[in-house]
Parts: sequence; structure tokens; C-alpha cells
Amino acid sequence: MAKGLDVGTMNILSAQQDGNDTVFVQQRNSFVEIEYSDMAEQMLSRSEVLHIRKDDKVYVVGDDALNFANIFNKETRRPMKHGILSNDEKSAIPMMKLIIEQVVGEPAYPDEKLYFSSPADPIDSDLSTLYHQKTIESFLNDMGYDAEPINEGMSVIYSELADNNFTGLGISFGAGMTNVCLSYYAVPVMKFSVARGGDWVDEQAARATGTPVDKVTSIKEDDFELDFTTDVGGVEGALSIYYENLLDYVIDKIVQEVDEEDVEEGLDVPVVVTGGTSSPSGFEALFRDHLSDANIPFSISGVTHANEPLYSVARGGLVAARSDEDVDHDTSDDEAEAAAANE
Repeated sequence: MAKGLDVGTMNILSAQQDGNDTVFVQQRNSFVEIEYSDMAEQMLSRSEVLHIRKDDKVYVVGDDALNFANIFNKETRRPMKHGILSNDEKSAIPMMKLIIEQVVGEPAYPDEKLYFSSPADPIDSDLSTLYHQKTIESFLNDMGYDAEPINEGMSVIYSELADNNFTGLGISFGAGMTNVCLSYYAVPVMKFSVARGGDWVDEQAARATGTPVDKVTSIKEDDFELDFTTDVGGVEGALSIYYENLLDYVIDKIVQEVDEEDVEEGLDVPVVVTGGTSSPSGFEALFRDHLSDANIPFSISGVTHANEPLYSVARGGLVAARSDEDVDHDTSDDEAEAAAANE
């Protein structure tokens, strides 16, 4: 057994193997505060709504938070911002612990291997990811796991490019950040993040249209299409505009980093895009069109969109964890054989 964990700004997902199937568990990484009453807490418990009580407040956590926020006309609160733990949210750590515990469950045995996603430091911000990474690692180790961080972009490579010898450009469009990794035979050649993602798109569209951010998020997640033919002047039109701006921004940063890293021009690699922010219909075609106009100094053999973009990072963590677990098992067998031979 082994597990992968995608610690995302919008969603937290785990992946584990069950026979020939990969099983995913997901919770939205958000919460909303409501007034406490005995009746309210009884109804929440009876309905199996994930929540915790603190003093005279009840915090509805996870998937139900957005529904409660819309009903009570409140904004959800988020334990993470820009891809890492939010330093503006005092309840970030206890909420994150609760959601992670719900998503990964107890380890199947002591020191079960678990790889969790961690973003690269952004190149367009002075944010550091170290505190976030070490805090999540501590959560998981305290639960009894043997936890290891894996770069989010590299996790995409493990998930989606096994048939290409783990060689290619993986791009994870998350809520808080966009992570990019160029890998050659499972060795990262270039990895970085930018501090823009789906949250930035939602915030800009909300500001432009005077719509609450949570309402914009709900519209985006409800069959929104990047077709640029409807809702001019409305929320969907604004989302389309800022999606296009995000893609241009990310592609410009890729060109910039490739130049700075002096990546070999003779490379011919596939590109795979994934992440929850890449989910809307039309994203792949829009990305391909904008990438074809960019002056990237190496050859691109094709652009694909992950079949299950929300699950790619968790699946990649699982692949890495299972590989690491197999190595540990083989090493233990070799050590046992050597000990027996010396007796």
C-alpha cells in the first residue's frame, strides 16, 4: 500500500490503489463560519456534514462549505492562498488538519509511504513554500505516515507521461498557483511556479462584474465553456477574458525560464496540461493556439489535456510513493539475503 496526496488551494485529494483500480477521496479546501445552536449542530451531525465547533461558532468544512456560503450569502474562508498555507487565516492549520485527516484516513500500517504535492517557489513573487511544505509533512508524519514532498509539476509528469519515459513538459493549472516542470527521463530539467491560477481568474472576473467571488467560482464550475461566443459583459465573458490572460502570462514565463535555464534546443517533447483550473471545455484548444504563437526554443511534439485533470497530481504522488515503496522492499530483501549469506 501507498498513497498520493494533492494538497491544493481549492481541493485536497488522495489516491490509493485498490486492486486494478485507483480510488480517489476529495474534499474542498474551504470552510464557512455559522452561528452555533444545539439544533444546528444536531442537524449537521445527522446530515453527516463535516464540521467542528469552537466556542459559539460552528465551522462547516469541505464540500458543503460552498453550499452553506451561497445559502447564507457569505464568502467561504480558505486555509490556503497562492498555493500555500494562508498567513492571513488564523484557523488555517486546524482546518487543514481536519480536511487532510478526512481525505487520507489512517495509515494501513506504520510508516506507510505517502507522497504529497508541494509547489515550487514562484518566480513572480517573494513567497516561500518551505514553511507550508514542512507543516504538511509534520501533519502527515504525526498521523503515522512516512511522508515525502513531490514537486507538483513533477507529479504531473509521473501521472501523465509514463508512456513517454517520463519526458515532457507538465503544467498544473491549480487554484492558487500554476506549476510547470520540464522533465527528461524522470529528471527535472526546469521547475517553477507562478502565483496565478484559478483564484486569480475568479477574483479578476468578480471585480470586473461586481459579483461575489464564490458566485463566480460556482458559475465557472457549472458547465462553463471557453467559447468566447456568449455572455459578453457578464460573468462568463469576464472569465473567458481572464482565462486567456492567464494562459498568455504562463506561456510568457515558460519562454522566459527556458531562456534563463539554457534548455537544449534539440529537445522534442510532449506537453500535458492538467489541474482543476484546466477543466472547462475549450481550455486545451485555447492553450494549444496560444502556445503555437510562442517563441519556445525547443520542439513540441504535441499538446494533450489529462483525461481527469482534477486527479492528475494525486495520481502522480501515488506513482512516486509506490515506486519508492518497491525500492524499499527490494532493498530490504537484498539486505536479508546478504545477512543470510553471512551466517
